[in-house]
Amino acid sequence: MQLVNKIKNDSFYSHIFKLVLPIVLQNLLSAAVSSADVVMLNYVGQSSISAVSLASQYSSVLFMVFYGLGTGITILCAQYYGKGDMEAIRVLEGIAMRFSLIFAVIFAGVAVFYPHGMMRIFTNDAELIEIGASYLRWMSISYLCWGITEVYLAVLRSLERVVISTAVNVLAFVVNIIFNAVFIFGLFGMPELGAVGVAIATSLSRLTELLACIVISFLSKDIKLDLRYMFISSKELFSDFVRLSLPALGNDISWSVAFSMYSVIIGHLGTDAIAANSFVVVVRNFGTVLCFGMASAGGILLGNIIGENKLEEAGEDAKKLVKLTVITGAIGGLIILAVMPFALMYADLSDQAMHYMKYMLLINVYYVMGAAVNTTLIAGVFRSGGDSRFGFFCDGIAMWCYAVPLGFIAAFVIKLPVMWVYFLLCTDEFVKWPWVIRHYRSKKWLNNITRDELTYN
Repeated sequence: MQLVNKIKNDSFYSHIFKLVLPIVLQNLLSAAVSSADVVMLNYVGQSSISAVSLASQYSSVLFMVFYGLGTGITILCAQYYGKGDMEAIRVLEGIAMRFSLIFAVIFAGVAVFYPHGMMRIFTNDAELIEIGASYLRWMSISYLCWGITEVYLAVLRSLERVVISTAVNVLAFVVNIIFNAVFIFGLFGMPELGAVGVAIATSLSRLTELLACIVISFLSKDIKLDLRYMFISSKELFSDFVRLSLPALGNDISWSVAFSMYSVIIGHLGTDAIAANSFVVVVRNFGTVLCFGMASAGGILLGNIIGENKLEEAGEDAKKLVKLTVITGAIGGLIILAVMPFALMYADLSDQAMHYMKYMLLINVYYVMGAAVNTTLIAGVFRSGGDSRFGFFCDGIAMWCYAVPLGFIAAFVIKLPVMWVYFLLCTDEFVKWPWVIRHYRSKKWLNNITRDELTYN
């Protein structure tokens, strides 16, 4: 009872819970969209599920690009918001938008003109390649809209306006679900498009999200979705963005590409392994929403406090955030354990795929804890103080020098059974723990990175 009263009276806990709930809802909606795709495609066939799962890896890499830019700009915007400098935040939005649109155009171009080549990276199954290529072409529209909205919503979150970004996500979710049903099953006289219907629905939902952001921008008095911000220059802010945000971007891209290599490995172990992993990813996403929400909210709140130059208070609040993360990691594991019987009951897969799915889910019960602690510290705590380089090197070494080579050797050299390969891939998060925890205790990440004098052109 004493602990409960302490939490209630602590401003950090009350503040972070206000931020966490809308962010968790956003993460839940994102996970729900992926779930809806798999659930509806379950009625179409295992090949469609597998193809979309593999093609989605391409979107996952782009998501991590936007996430890296978003968390990168949050590093600076959260601190400048704590300082009360709104003009600097507008300039930073424009800088991030430049990078975001460049990546969006590149990814959209590859999806339109080279989709078969992208699919061949993940599988050599001709049917899956064809289905996935059609899916990617239609997804290209969503990439362009996504590149704009993700930066704007990240800026709003850094200003603690998470309710607004959550409302936009709710709208996009509803639109996505409705059009998923319409285009997958051919409702209201529309043709049955299967996997292509998922891509069309996603693109329409992203377009709706962009239109909603334009409306919010029109009503906003200070921070708008204004492409003219891209043409305001500040040497100091651009230098800080490159120095602080690009390592975060590089970290997230490196991590996402390495994680996609897991799908490449699994994708060459057979369609049963692919289909099982498709369902497992959905369940794991639900298990991690609270953990990742805590990391995002904690990073924003700590950034605001550091921007006010309250470094000692930020250090104490970081300790509280880590304790909360351990709790949410354990809850995430219990969620996966609780959902597992329903997933096994519902999935319409082959007996071998069902066997794989059962044990993959059990492995993820403990894997969530590793992901929760590392994400909170690397993407939340460290970045709040402007330290994005540590994560870049730590994740790069753990993924590319350990996990990916280990997976390829286990799968294609030693040729271990599928479940042993999957188990070894899921040791990556725990390998990082000693270095991550040591860096956290050193407090080298705790820095106020705002500038007192800025020039604009």
